[in-house]
Amino acid sequence: MSKAHILIIEDEPTIAEILQYNLQENGFRVSLEETGDRGLATVRRQLPDLLLLDLMLPGLDGLEITRLLKREPKTAAIPIVMLTAKDDELDRIVGLELGADDYITKPFSPREVVLRVKAVLRRVQTARTEPDVLQFGKLRIDRQAHRVLVDDTEVRLTVTEFKLLEAMAEGRDRVQSRSRLLQNVWGYSADADSRTVDTHIRRLRHKLAMTEDPIETVIGVGYRLRSG
Repeated sequence: MSKAHILIIEDEPTIAEILQYNLQENGFRVSLEETGDRGLATVRRQLPDLLLLDLMLPGLDGLEITRLLKREPKTAAIPIVMLTAKDDELDRIVGLELGADDYITKPFSPREVVLRVKAVLRRVQTARTEPDVLQFGKLRIDRQAHRVLVDDTEVRLTVTEFKLLEAMAEGRDRVQSRSRLLQNVWGYSADADSRTVDTHIRRLRHKLAMTEDPIETVIGVGYRLRSG
């Protein structure tokens, strides 16, 4: 992980230099770009292990870059951590729905950035060791194709709903606490409102509409996806 290549697209030189210094101190290889257009071209050319992406950029903004990268098979798997201002909550939500893996709010602690980058890279590496297709009775999750099927009928999920189902699937038969799901799926801190998870679980259950609900509620703890 320490030799991973991180591309930073950030137009504020001071912030970019702080990020670069702290990541390099932790053994990462780091590249910098200041505009959205050049940053997108660099991602396509270099295929970094992770992208640190500011939302507000000259040229293409961070949301448009995320949208374009997630549509292209060559770049869709690159994890993206967004850098946002405190008042950009709507943009953060849109970014996560587009497929970003996490976000960091400015002003930030350099140590937090390094820890969050390492956490995202660990999740990506763990996910890559899992099979591309996960089967839970009549429920089939095709991670590579980003498809979910029940009795061979495709169920249309949002990006966030898919990520939530995938997170539970990767912890097969293990209880996932609400705080863990908030961190892994939404990038929220552990003290965020856990009703976000409950709301999405209800939507998932409604969309899956299976006779035997594969999502088990463990009262006072969280949720578990049962394998059988």
